[in-house]
Amino acid sequence: MTTYSTGDVHRFHGGGTEYVYLAGSGGIVALDALSAQILSRLEQETLSRSALVSQMETDGFAAMDVTEGIDELYQLHAIDDGGPRAVSSQSLPQEFPLQSMVLNVTNQCNLSCHYCYEFGEDKVATPEGKKKFMDWETAKTSVDYFFAESRGRKAVHITFFGGETLMNFPLLKKVVEYARREAERRHVSIDFSLTTNATLLTPSIIDFLAENAIGVTVSIDGAKESHDAFRIFKNGRGTYDVIEPKIKELLAKHKTRPIAARVTMTSHAMDVLGTYKHLKHTLGFYEVGFAPVTTSPNRLYSIAPAGMDSVLGQFQVLAGDYLEHAKRGEHHGFSNVSDTLAELHQGVNKALPCGAGLGLVGVGPSGDIAPCHRFVDSDAHNLGHVSTGIDREKQAAFLKRGNIDSKYDCHTCWARPLCAGGCHHEAFVRYGDTGHANLHYCDWIRAWTDTCLQIYGTIAAQNPAFLDHFSERKAS
Repeated sequence: MTTYSTGDVHRFHGGGTEYVYLAGSGGIVALDALSAQILSRLEQETLSRSALVSQMETDGFAAMDVTEGIDELYQLHAIDDGGPRAVSSQSLPQEFPLQSMVLNVTNQCNLSCHYCYEFGEDKVATPEGKKKFMDWETAKTSVDYFFAESRGRKAVHITFFGGETLMNFPLLKKVVEYARREAERRHVSIDFSLTTNATLLTPSIIDFLAENAIGVTVSIDGAKESHDAFRIFKNGRGTYDVIEPKIKELLAKHKTRPIAARVTMTSHAMDVLGTYKHLKHTLGFYEVGFAPVTTSPNRLYSIAPAGMDSVLGQFQVLAGDYLEHAKRGEHHGFSNVSDTLAELHQGVNKALPCGAGLGLVGVGPSGDIAPCHRFVDSDAHNLGHVSTGIDREKQAAFLKRGNIDSKYDCHTCWARPLCAGGCHHEAFVRYGDTGHANLHYCDWIRAWTDTCLQIYGTIAAQNPAFLDHFSERKAS
């Protein structure tokens, strides 16, 4: 006898509508009264088909409508009949051309940030004996390799990174000019971005960034007190007073691309609301994104669970403000919400946490290829060299280890389509294994994903046109 129970789903409300998030596919479905009641019944107990129909009839629903509703929910995997259903994500294609390359044009930095994942206490990089600055020959080889490995792509992207990116600005300029010519010759669209601590910005550099429509993300941790707690020069002096006028000039002159702020949260800098207000409204950044510091849990700057609860509460307050803007069709600027809404709208069901080692690679100053910029110059995570290409066996091992299908702790989690177990680098720092699920963030991720689902549902019900630009983001 067939019996039914609820499937791999998460129910939520938004804008007066009830929805179900389908963990097996990453889909979102609005529930009518019949479907919602079927799920409610099955949440209380497992029922046979006849018993379920009978109980639903007592609730006032017609038997034919109930049987159709059961079949629809079953096809969506919103309810199960007890049969085996393996957890699997979207399968990866046999060939996956590169779409993004992160060029670490230097592994040197003019700052001495205590929490730096590249140079701090938890670093994975082993740069000893390697080039400190990428030279033109390596950069040109990297760009040529990138175009060769991105064949079939109509649009590609190069990000410049460091160390401090602008310490090798002359090379950056040369790469932009060369890569743009090559893209035009190959009939490919290309764009560029960079991350900087802003200390080395000059009027001429800002003019170049604006003229070439280069996206800029500034690493800044809020107002002076919180920023200067860790983002310091090598002599211990804080950097805020140096970068503030430079950032204002950047924002005033660079209008061809939105300028974003990227905040690293530590135990000494958890004022999300105050930081957002300062960066968005006082300084004028277009978008502000937050990420907790990647570190071992015993570091003094590591955020304890109680601290992460505080961060979540502030995220939710700021997300509520985002929602009010969205209902009016206005831009807000809290990128943590925008990024999650984009993935929800596109029905993302991740096999891997990100594109590291697949559609994206990082390249170090010596030309070594890493899964992403966070593993650049790490011998243990080297995937090859731009002169010889990626070692496909190493790449396959990295991707297999990081695949959600190998993370058994994640298989019962409804949030896995967006999370896929979490950042490879975070996993390595915390657990010594790039394929380990980020278990220390599980409850936080579920709570935050539920918040974003409610926001998505409310926007879908009250101002669905606002979601259109997330489709445009995917298309671009």
